[in-house]
Amino acid sequence: MTGQERSEEKSECVSLSPMMEAVPAPPESERVCVFGTGDMGRSLGLRLLQAGYGVVFGSRRPHSSSSLIPHGAQVLGHAAASQSAHLIFIAVQREHYDFLVPLANQLKGKVLVDLSNNLRKNQYPEANAEYLQSLVPGAEVVKGFNTLSAWSLQNGPSDANRQVCPIVSLIMLSLCYLPGVLASFLQLYRGTKYRRFPDWLDRWMLCRKQLGLLALGFAFLHVLYTLIIPIRYYVRFKATERTVSVIRENRTTQFDTTTAWRGDSYLSLGILGFGLYVLLGITSLPSVINTLSWREFSFIQSKLGHLTLLLCTAHTYLYGWNRFLSSSTYKWYTPPGYMLCLVLPSVVLLLKLLLITPCVDRTITRIRQGWERGADQRNPKDSQPLIP
Repeated sequence: MTGQERSEEKSECVSLSPMMEAVPAPPESERVCVFGTGDMGRSLGLRLLQAGYGVVFGSRRPHSSSSLIPHGAQVLGHAAASQSAHLIFIAVQREHYDFLVPLANQLKGKVLVDLSNNLRKNQYPEANAEYLQSLVPGAEVVKGFNTLSAWSLQNGPSDANRQVCPIVSLIMLSLCYLPGVLASFLQLYRGTKYRRFPDWLDRWMLCRKQLGLLALGFAFLHVLYTLIIPIRYYVRFKATERTVSVIRENRTTQFDTTTAWRGDSYLSLGILGFGLYVLLGITSLPSVINTLSWREFSFIQSKLGHLTLLLCTAHTYLYGWNRFLSSSTYKWYTPPGYMLCLVLPSVVLLLKLLLITPCVDRTITRIRQGWERGADQRNPKDSQPLIP
């Protein structure tokens, strides 16, 4: 069998698989045009490409803008780009609409989607869409994407939906243990336990149970969503598309030991953290609390609680790994949500680490056992009773 025959046989075998339908070439009717290569234009073009549409960008400087556009799109001049699609997105500001006047004949009968927003209300006597319609009377002008930012388009629904539950859960778990840490430092500063906490701190400590149960609920949603991710159509489509791409290009992907180790550690810490999370929630039930001694309850809610926070924080750190070193992680120069949510739990764990050092822990223990710093020299009027 010759090499040409083997190539033809391989091509025929691949074409019989339904996976080949995952990456069809977009027909002319599914090609769209985007005027403007700014933040909004590039983000919209990226989403259109991921949806399977062919995207052609129109730019006044097509050669210099080619390095900025998403991979798989074309960059042409405005005149050439306007002839490539029936649907055109105008992703430029109103002040730059003048370039559309010479293209009025080419845009006749086409649909123009105006994406611009003014800086302030009533900035112009007429709306931007009305002004655009007056410049291109033969086109059909519609308004859209008024409340959708380029940042939202760039991150997509996966960032907004998939990460909100773990982010809120981790932050609320941190808020459960932050008031206890602050109370310890306040007692250490005052040198006594016989003075009332500030009203805001007292109320905060009283609602820690409610914060913890809400955090557990968001953790449940996070686990549930993670379990159903493999059966989502989008995930199966991307996996099929990746497999077909490897078959077509006859590429070989090597096994990355570091990535495998990170993934296993990331999942293991997440499972352990969620297991302790559930244990904390169970021991918060009144029927369970009545069966525990104070030493047992304190060990579970304090020691295991901080261990849960440590495991969940490490789980998030492994999720990010070294992506903070990549510039592509910072969409529009803003850090991602998982990076911001690590600030509060990291601060809580560092403060707790200071409190459990022997020199500090010994002093805190003595204060909670009734010892007072400078009890003989202190004025009794400086103390406030615990019960007024």
